[in-house]
Amino acid sequence: MKRITVVKPHYFLPLLILLLTAISAVKAKGATNNKPDSISIEGRWDITVDEDGKPVPSWLEVHHSGLHTLVGRFVGGGGSARPIAKVNYDGSKMSFSIPPQWENTSNDLVVEGTVKDINNMSGTMITPYGKTYNWTAVRAPSLKRTKEPVWGAPIKLFNGKDLSGWHITGEKNQWVVENGVLKSPHSGSNLVSDKKFNDFKLHIEFRYPKESNSGVYLRGRYEIQVEDSKGKEASVDYLGAIYGFIIPKEQMAKAAGEWQSYDVTLVGRRVTLIVNGKQVITDQEIPGITGGALDSNEGDPGPLQIQGDHGPVEYRNIIITPAKE
Repeated sequence: MKRITVVKPHYFLPLLILLLTAISAVKAKGATNNKPDSISIEGRWDITVDEDGKPVPSWLEVHHSGLHTLVGRFVGGGGSARPIAKVNYDGSKMSFSIPPQWENTSNDLVVEGTVKDINNMSGTMITPYGKTYNWTAVRAPSLKRTKEPVWGAPIKLFNGKDLSGWHITGEKNQWVVENGVLKSPHSGSNLVSDKKFNDFKLHIEFRYPKESNSGVYLRGRYEIQVEDSKGKEASVDYLGAIYGFIIPKEQMAKAAGEWQSYDVTLVGRRVTLIVNGKQVITDQEIPGITGGALDSNEGDPGPLQIQGDHGPVEYRNIIITPAKE
């Protein structure tokens, strides 16, 4: 006669409860992750803001902090990259706010948007002064290169005689050429090269008076800070920094009034910078555009932009060596 083993209820019940709990958890997780409108917002976004018909570049990065919190960084039309303490996101709608940076007000910048698909967002932005603008965004390209660049012939972007090959961004030009030197005697328009480039090596020399400020924008989007910084600690907003993002490992600024130099290599997002003969940034990634960029079209070639709206500055010996396509 077969012996039948009977499982007593007080043994079986806890196992049943555990099993049902596990099944419920899996179903809940699956329901959350498989929602049609549940798209990951994490990553980098190139934003264009419509300010009364004028396209203004902006940038957003979102990443997780712990299991349930999204944080990030934001770059507006001007200023540096700003930390975002929390990005609210429900699978399709997102929002965040940050305190003002330069504005003379206590109101926050408020950004709201809808994720359309994995590569596109759109929404509204309320400035600290209460102005509302529409914006659109696309996933920022990785700009990763699959092979080493082959360098072409050097190009003299500044001929030492006149402004041929350059144009201004503002309404009035203050730039002049004297004795082979490109001069901005006072704050005014920025200067932009007519030619555009992808990957390149750049040599550029500059000089500024005490407490002045300028910048060199690679592809018109990534500013290398030019500022009277001798005697200061290296920082994201002093000489040799990729403004708001990358701190040089050493402050190599000379005194105001002396000629100084940058030697830059830009390949994709990877930048190497030599300041006055000393390498201070080595093959580091630039996350996104910096404040004051010409546009946020990071996948496109771009010009060299020289900042002329922050004080007097002089430049010379501007030589760029583009990579062969």
